Amino acid sequence: MRSVFPIIAVALLLSSCNSKEKGPDVSGIKINLTTERFERNLFDTSQNNLAAYLVKLQSNSPSFTTTFITRILNADPSWPTDSIAGYVNGFIHAYRPVYDSVEILFKDFGKYEKEIGKGLQYVKAYFPQYKVPGKIITYIGPADGYGDILTEDALAIGLQHHLGKDFHLYKSELVQQVYPAYISTSFEPEYIQVNCMKNILNDIYPEKEDDKPLVNQMVEKGKRLYMLSRFLPDEEEHKLIGYTKQQMDECNKQEAFIWNFFIKNSYLQVADKNIIKNYIGESPSTKELGEGAPGNIGSYAGWQIVKAYMQKNAAISLQQLLNTDSEIIFQQAKYKP
Repeated sequence: MRSVFPIIAVALLLSSCNSKEKGPDVSGIKINLTTERFERNLFDTSQNNLAAYLVKLQSNSPSFTTTFITRILNADPSWPTDSIAGYVNGFIHAYRPVYDSVEILFKDFGKYEKEIGKGLQYVKAYFPQYKVPGKIITYIGPADGYGDILTEDALAIGLQHHLGKDFHLYKSELVQQVYPAYISTSFEPEYIQVNCMKNILNDIYPEKEDDKPLVNQMVEKGKRLYMLSRFLPDEEEHKLIGYTKQQMDECNKQEAFIWNFFIKNSYLQVADKNIIKNYIGESPSTKELGEGAPGNIGSYAGWQIVKAYMQKNAAISLQQLLNTDSEIIFQQAKYKP
């Protein structure tokens, strides 16, 4: 981010950086979690009897196989079995090099299973009644399609989206049309746990269309980021919002300037979607704040508002936070960086 913001006192920066809250003790919460390597079953195929192979695949993973073939590969379920088998085989042939890369990078998935399990422990600590998934399914799908998703009974992880931001496939025009560089920069192994917890969050607290003023939508985004930070208390905050570490550090340094930008432009009560979309949601930048300023800056500010509110209301639960109207949070936070 170009240095167009005023210099903020070092004490303010240190206060912002050291504000992470300690999570509850989850060591006694038991999570039963298993991992199925679907991609290994998929790519272990015989050219001679593809139809029989699909039957075998279906028997190994009955619920996910149908999801994979019809939703992830977009095969028409009305096609004859031989046609579907040929279609799947074409994908296998095209993505064999991706599978080879996945096998090298994710030969042992135990580390990631452990990290996901830890996140699920925090989910259960805050939402004891929520039924957490007991299964992880890893798979390889089209690089311009789905990534990490939550199925009815599993966390499905598209490993084709975790091969490192410089993986050659992400540079192709086809993938760039769907996942431009500011998104694919997070296509790293370390984002597996983050994405899984985001999917759990979306299940607990689904996003919905909102016609409220910008500040209320900012607070709603802030709720989600605060909640995600509680599920992942040891994770670096920049990963939760999708910034680079440098972008997050600069935003923390320029927090007052960012907030004053919204105040001076009288944007807080704006309900115009054409204006709101410039500050809420993924985008490469916020040009009004200077070259290199990250997008989604309204969500960043909303996150700081929710933090301020929770510092004043530490006794309320996450569920109570989610149930609290965004306008009440904004008014009671008295946010002023």
